[in-house]
Parts: sequence; C-alpha cells; structure tokens
Amino acid sequence: MTLARLAARHGVATSYSPAPGRTVHASDTAVAAALAALGVDAASAPTDPPERLLPPTVVAWADGGVPRWAADPPAGTEWRLRLEDGDRFDAWEPGTATPLGVHRLRATAPDGRTAEAHLIVAPPTAPTPPTRTHGLLVQLYSLLSSRSWGMGDLADLADLASWSARTHGTGFLQVNPLHAAVPAGPEGGTDPSPYRPSSRRFPDPVHLRVEDVPEYAYVAGHATEAARLRDDVLTKGGLIDRDAVWALKRTALEAVHAVPLTPGRRAAYCDFLAAQGTALDDHATYCALAERYGPDWHTWPTALQDARSAETGHARRELMDRVDFHSRLAWLTDGQLAAAQRAAREAGMPIGLVHDLAVGVHPGGADAWAQRDVFAQGISVGAPPDAFNARGQDWGLPPWRPDRLAETGYAAFRDLLRGVMRHAGAVRIDHVMGLFRLWWIPEGEPPTEGTYVHYDAEAMLAVLLLEATRSGTYVIGEDLGTVAPGVRETLHARGVLGTSVLWFERDWEGGGRPIPADAWRTDCVATATTHDLPSTAARLTGDDVRLRERLGLSTASGAEAAAEVAEWLALFTREGLLAGGTYDEEEAVRAVHRFLWRTPARMTGVWLPDLVGDRRPQNLPGTWTEYPNWRLPVADAAGHPVTLEELAASPRAHALLSVFAEPLEGTRVPLTGPPDARPD
Repeated sequence: MTLARLAARHGVATSYSPAPGRTVHASDTAVAAALAALGVDAASAPTDPPERLLPPTVVAWADGGVPRWAADPPAGTEWRLRLEDGDRFDAWEPGTATPLGVHRLRATAPDGRTAEAHLIVAPPTAPTPPTRTHGLLVQLYSLLSSRSWGMGDLADLADLASWSARTHGTGFLQVNPLHAAVPAGPEGGTDPSPYRPSSRRFPDPVHLRVEDVPEYAYVAGHATEAARLRDDVLTKGGLIDRDAVWALKRTALEAVHAVPLTPGRRAAYCDFLAAQGTALDDHATYCALAERYGPDWHTWPTALQDARSAETGHARRELMDRVDFHSRLAWLTDGQLAAAQRAAREAGMPIGLVHDLAVGVHPGGADAWAQRDVFAQGISVGAPPDAFNARGQDWGLPPWRPDRLAETGYAAFRDLLRGVMRHAGAVRIDHVMGLFRLWWIPEGEPPTEGTYVHYDAEAMLAVLLLEATRSGTYVIGEDLGTVAPGVRETLHARGVLGTSVLWFERDWEGGGRPIPADAWRTDCVATATTHDLPSTAARLTGDDVRLRERLGLSTASGAEAAAEVAEWLALFTREGLLAGGTYDEEEAVRAVHRFLWRTPARMTGVWLPDLVGDRRPQNLPGTWTEYPNWRLPVADAAGHPVTLEELAASPRAHALLSVFAEPLEGTRVPLTGPPDARPD
C-alpha cells in the first residue's frame, strides 16, 4: 500500500491548503512519524487490511433517521443494542427512537461475522442561550481583592459575579482555564500559563480561598505572610508570584488537613471520592509522586511511569496520606467552584461562569501520565506556518490518538467534558478546530515539518453536544485564526457559538473594510480583545505598537495601526456611537462597546482590564522572559494595581458598563432557542 493510501486510511494528511489556491505537501517523514504514533509502521503495513463490519464508534443523531454507517454492513445484518444503563442486548433497528447516551451495539452479518461498537446517540444541537446578554472576561489570578493571598481566588470570582450582576446586569463571567498546573520542581518556576496544565480534569487548589474552608477556623498563623504577598503586588508593584502563593496556601492547607472532618463533611467527601473514582485517585497519586520524584513523570523510576503498574500501586499505598491530601484539595476546590456558580446564578446571571477548556495538557503532567495509552507518544501539537508566523508554532502539548478515542467510545473526552461542565453555565473550547484536526509535529522537528491528523469530528461533536445537553451547558468555540472550510458552518449548524473579535471583523474579500454592526453573525461571543491581544485602550492609543517595538517584535507600523483604528472610529461615528470631532480615550472605549452591543451577537464580552484603562496585555505571544506573561494584576492606565474593591467603585468602570443599559436602536433582535434547562 502506498504511503498516501495508508495515510488516508488513518486520517493523516499528506498536504494542506494554508490559503485558497495554495497547496503545501507534507514531508514523507512527517507522515510516517504520525502513522508511527498511531501504531502503524509505514514500511510493513498490510497491503489490504481486513475491513471491520463496524467502526469502533458510530453516531446516531436523535433527529437524523437511519445513519449512513448502517448501510455499510450487508443486507440482512442483525442488530442488537445494550443501553448504557442496561445489562442485556435487545433487538434494535437503525433509525428507531433511542435514548440519548453512549450505548453498546452488536452487529451480526448473514455470513456469521460479528462486530461490536460504541453507539453515541446525541441531540442535534447544543443548548442555546435564550436571550442576549453581556458579561466580563477575567483572568482570575489577576483579580486581587483586599482579602486575596497574592492572587485572585474563587471567592473573588464569586464576589465579582455578584457585584457585576446586581449592579450592571451582567449575564456571565468568562474565566481563564482553572485547570491544575504542573507542580513546581525543586528549583521552583511553575509555568504560569493556564493553557499548558498538568490536568484538565481537575481544578487547581491555588485558587482556593483558604479562610472559607470550614476547618481553617481551627488553625492559625498565616495572615501576616498572606498580607505580605498581597502588598507586594498591590502596593510595591510586584508581579503575581504563583509559586509563593501556593507555598503559603499549601502550608495552611496541610494544617487544615490535620483537622478531622465532621461526620457530615466526611460523608460528603466520601461521596465525592466515589463519584470521581479512578480519575481522582490517579490525579492525587501523580501529585504525591511528583512531590517525591519531581513534576515530570518521564524522569521517575521506570516502573512508576506506568500508572497501572504494581510498583505504582505499592507507592500509592505508601503515600496514602499525601494522596488523601491532594484528593481533599480537589474536593475543596470543587466546592468553592460550585459556590461561585451559585453566587452568579443567585445574583441573576442567566449563564454564570463560562469555563475555558484548554486545547491540551503538559506532556509531563498528571493527565499524560494517567492516560498514557490515549496520548500519541513522540508528538506535539501546534500550528503550521501562516501569514502571521512563518515558522509555525509548537505548543508543546501531546495530542490524543483518534484511534484510541474511538476504541473507548471517547471515554476520556466524555469524562473531561463532565468535569469542566460540572459548575459551568457555558464552556469555551480553546482552538475548537481541534475537534476536526490537529497539526502534529514529530519530536525534535520544527513546526514546519508537521502534518494534519484528522479526528472523527462527527463523534467528537456528538460527545460534546450530549454532555452539554445533559448538564444544560452552552458551548462556545474559539474559532479564530486559520479555519478549514466547512468547520464554522458545521459548528453553527450544531449550535456551537463562535468567537468574533472586533479588530478582525473586516470584509477581507471586499477590500478589508470594517464590517458594520448589523452584518455580524448572531451565534457568537463578540469582544474587543482576548487574553492574547492588547487591551482596548492600548489598541486605541498605540501603546500596543510601542510595546512590541520596545521588545523588538515584528509588528505593523505605528502609522498602519493608527489608520486601522481610525477606520473603526469613523464607522462608530457614522453609526452615531461616537461624537464627531474631539473625544477622549474613555469615550472611544465606550464607543467600541456600544458597537459590540449593537451587533446581534448572543453574548458580548468586556475584557475586565478595559473597565479601568489597563494598557498591558496579559499575554504577549512570541515572548517568554522578555515579558511577564500571566503574572500581571489588573491595573489602571498608569499601571497601578487596582483591587476588586477599587474596580467596583471606579467611575470609569461604571461608565463603561452603563453602555449596556443605554437604549440603542437595532441592538435588540428576536432570538429563538430552547429555554435554559439548568436549575436555579
């Protein structure tokens, strides 16, 4: 079998199109490496492998009639189905009404061949927000209050939700990924990026408000150091030091762990352990082993690199107290996440918290260790070269193997979604295009030497919609950048909202002019910026260009950037959102958000630092040591840190959020959609 035919059989691309009319061929080396990571030897694969009667996983949409795959087996094939909560196989016919879920299907052909497959029965669309609403986009670590221990925490998040909803009618808070970070090694230096976590299945206890843990009332001695960490950031201009915050919180929580739980809380904790099962046991075991052997499991003794080995089981028992400690932290963090979502809903938010699901995990972290068989070895994901980055990107994240996902009925993806949707009103899927394909880069090679590997997008979307419907969670896809043809259309048809950022919304096929408000898409979250882009004030004033110039980063000239901004301001003026003539920066920022609110977008997001005129981006792509990414507190226009209490009292913040209470012609559009099924 030729390499091209073998690659096509396994979903490995041999070429791709970075732009219309242009095709780039992947190297044979990249294709062979991707196949090898899928367990296929390109040199010795059989020329004509036997066809399965059924694929490992098949999909039936609840409104779709007889699925296409049901016509592939020979006529006369007998079908039997065991429901996910059943204990026997019963006769079944494709196209008949079947409960939503992941069931087990058995086919028997007339010639005696048999096959079993996972059958995902999914709703046709995800839940849809019933009304338009606006909300805030916040990097939680950056939001310090007068009670924080050096970085924002879950109690701060709950307070922000309650204040903004009750005072300004906000409908949601979109927060950065709260996934568990890779522990710091002996030399410290935890990666501060929330997009390269140790585990996406469990939240990070660094976000805990320690004083809100009931058992903390019986320990003491941490207030002075907590105040010092807070003051270092708020009054001395320091950066957020996640390692120092966690060192102090860990000490306090270890003291808390020594306090016996009351009978009622012990019962609740045991229920949590039972519900989370092996996944939590694995995560806590990794954390305990990382304390002894370091944060990268590749450097551990060989036997411990296997989460299922006898030696790992022995170590788990030996470290039982530390395993219980980390399990307890997961329980406490889960409880405070629930409290934050409850506070948001009780304050009147129709959506509440919007959690962010990162595209992958750190190769040395907990998920890659516990689910080693699901991850492709020797591969990293990223992006191919494009107009913005001629060298491509390597994100340092191992991809899931599509074949292993299918063999297990997408169990890892289902478990992940249940966890992130557990206390969410909506979930943002980072790089949602990854449900369709990912750029695989062989270990040791530059991003230019990668190739796309395709996933079963129908199955991935079916799992996503199934779990979203079961939890009553809305779904937002981050679909910025290079998007393959048909992806946005497919997501739209399945009820997944997109992401529209003002500065990118131009008519690229008609001269590149800004798109008027009434021409924006409805099913999206409309924003002025993201965590990877400049704040609105920085964009309007040109501070973003000057920052990049100081750091020696390639950028558009100041004149080009100013011309782009002027085009948008002229459009705002024509639409009656900005007075002609002279106006100040704050007026221009408000005009940006008046414009966003005038679009038909179902959700409009306001970058929290925009409330106080912060000029600094939270993350500056292309930098590492040159810029303090992910470590800046929210600050005012002069760079002075602003506490949550000060933000809530800020006239500038109130003036900006009052935009969403202004009557604007054309802002209200009739929307249809199922009511919010989530209970209050």
